[in-house]
Amino acid sequence: MTIRNAMTVDVEDYFQVQAFAGCVSRAEWDGFPRRVEANVDRILAQFDRADVKATFFTLGWIAERHPAMVRRIVAAGHELASHGWDHTRADSQNPEEFRQDVSRAKATLEDIGGVEIAGYRAATFSIGARNLWAFGVLRETGHRYSSSINPIAHDLYGMPGASRTPFQPDGDGFWEIPMTTVRAFGRNWPCSGGGYFRLLPSFLYRLGLARVHETDRQPGIFYFHPWEIDQDQPRIPGAGWKSRLRHYTNLSRMEADLDDILRRFAWGRMDNVYADLLPARTRPPIHQSAAA
Repeated sequence: MTIRNAMTVDVEDYFQVQAFAGCVSRAEWDGFPRRVEANVDRILAQFDRADVKATFFTLGWIAERHPAMVRRIVAAGHELASHGWDHTRADSQNPEEFRQDVSRAKATLEDIGGVEIAGYRAATFSIGARNLWAFGVLRETGHRYSSSINPIAHDLYGMPGASRTPFQPDGDGFWEIPMTTVRAFGRNWPCSGGGYFRLLPSFLYRLGLARVHETDRQPGIFYFHPWEIDQDQPRIPGAGWKSRLRHYTNLSRMEADLDDILRRFAWGRMDNVYADLLPARTRPPIHQSAAA
């Protein structure tokens, strides 16, 4: 039986990434030329050619400035989900700050997109051992799942001891669906796209995902960002060598490599791939703003 995987896009612009947080302040964001809408339109066309539906984890900050783009995502049949308001790390917030952040993002996305927001992904996978209370806040604010834990060791994020498969943090029907890893040599290895997909030969990702299917009998999750298909994006002055390496390496090959995995594997939206886990909607879809 063919296993269908979850294709996801973290919708943020090139100047909003964690790698540049030390040299680009949020106060400067509106001064940068935004490229996210054109890049998302390219991705929508790419998914349409491959007949793939995906989940777009979208910043509220972006949605507020690009409402027509958000409506095009929904109109094309993709799942709209939350990436928080402005890419503030969840582990830098206290519970009330986090509640305000995710509530604002959810309300904005629902008002613009005209659909219920069920899913959430923390900026830079910043839910981990120090802030597991965030899951309770997400449930209380009406989210039904999160995809925010990456069970690997990394200098910016990671919870290697976390479950590699979906779990209910509080046993209350809310699910955390962690990013895909391969278990080998006594540790978890990343297998969910992102920067590793660009930095390493793409055949390693294909082998890893095939192993997840064969050994774990689980679907995989792939994620990337709109700026990763944009080799002509402006360069950020003052960025350190590690940030430049992570952000700019192999941007030119990303679109073709993405076409390759879209063709080789079966893909779908998070809420469809994991439909057997997620509770029924608490209220019907919202329609009043979708055509506005």
